[in-house]
Amino acid sequence: MSGLLEEKCTTKDFGIGVTLGTGSFGRVRFATHRKSGRPCAIKMLKKAAIIRFQQVEHIMSEKEILIEMSKDPHPFVVNLMTTFNDEKYIYMVLDYIIGGEFFTHLRNAGTFNSETASFYAAQVVLVFESLHCKDIIYRDLKPENLLLDRTGYLKITDFGFAKKIDFKTFTLCGTPEYIAPEVLLNKGHGKGVDWWTLGILIYEMLAGEPPFVDLEPMGIYQKILSEKLSFPKGYDKAAKSLTKKLLTHDLTRRFGCLKNGTRDIKRSKWYANSDFKWKQLERRELEAPIKIEVSDDSDTSLFEDYPDSDDEGDGDFIKHDPFYNF
Repeated sequence: MSGLLEEKCTTKDFGIGVTLGTGSFGRVRFATHRKSGRPCAIKMLKKAAIIRFQQVEHIMSEKEILIEMSKDPHPFVVNLMTTFNDEKYIYMVLDYIIGGEFFTHLRNAGTFNSETASFYAAQVVLVFESLHCKDIIYRDLKPENLLLDRTGYLKITDFGFAKKIDFKTFTLCGTPEYIAPEVLLNKGHGKGVDWWTLGILIYEMLAGEPPFVDLEPMGIYQKILSEKLSFPKGYDKAAKSLTKKLLTHDLTRRFGCLKNGTRDIKRSKWYANSDFKWKQLERRELEAPIKIEVSDDSDTSLFEDYPDSDDEGDGDFIKHDPFYNF
C-alpha cells in the first residue's frame, strides 16, 4: 500500500479515540498508530450503507485517487497512509490535521478580510491546478472539506466525489449551494465545476454565506440557474471582479477554463494588486493569517464534540463483498 504505513493493518494496530467528524456512511476518529506512535485520522465507512446507497464506485475512486496523490504528495492535500477492511467497515487511515475544520474557523470569524480570503483561496487554486493536470476533478469544495494544519495552512480532504475523467462526466453530485449550473442542467461537466466552486468559496469567505441560499434545495438550484449574482456592501472590489469571472455560466468565459488556465486567476487584480507570492505560498513560506493553538500533536480540542457511537445496526450480511481486497 502506498503511504507511510507499508504493513497490512487492522484496528488492533491503532488506539482509537474521539470522533472528529461524521457523515452519511460512518465517521472519522482520531487514532494513534501503536507501533510508531503517530497520530492519524481513521475514516470508518459502513460497507452495508455504501452498498445500499450505491456508492461503491465513489469509494473505490476515492481510494485510487488518494493513492495516486500520495505518490506525489501535494502540500495542501491530506495524505493517505493506508487502507484496510473488516466484515462491517472499510478504513482509510489519513494524516491527522490538528487545526480543525476551516468551516469552524470561518463561522467563528463570521467573515474573513480580503487578505485572509485570498490566502486560502490561493491554496485551493494550487490544489485544483495539480488535480486537473492529472485529469482529476474534485467536485466537492466547501468549508467542511477543508482542514487547517498546525501552521494554519489548508489541507483538502474527502475525495468521495472526486473523479478521473477524459473530458466530461454526467453524475449529479455536490453540495446544493456549491453545485455548478452545468451539473444541474445534466449536459455533462468537467474541470470547470471546480472553478465555479472556488467562486462560491471566495464569496462565502467574504460575505459570510454562499451567494445562492434558500430553505429548500430546489430554491437554491433555481437561484443558481437564474444567473443573478448580487454582492453585499463592502465586498472587496477586486475580489468581486474575480468572483464574477468564476461564477459565470458561460464556460468559454469562466476563469480557470480558458487557454491561460490558472494564470488568469493568478494575474487577476485581487492577486496582482497585492503582488501575491505564489511560489512562496507553495513552499509554505508565507505566514498564515489564522493561528493554531494546541497543546501537543494529539490535541483534538479544535474539532467539534460528537456523541460517541459504535455504529451498530449497519452490519448487514454482505454475500458478495465488493471491498474484499480494499
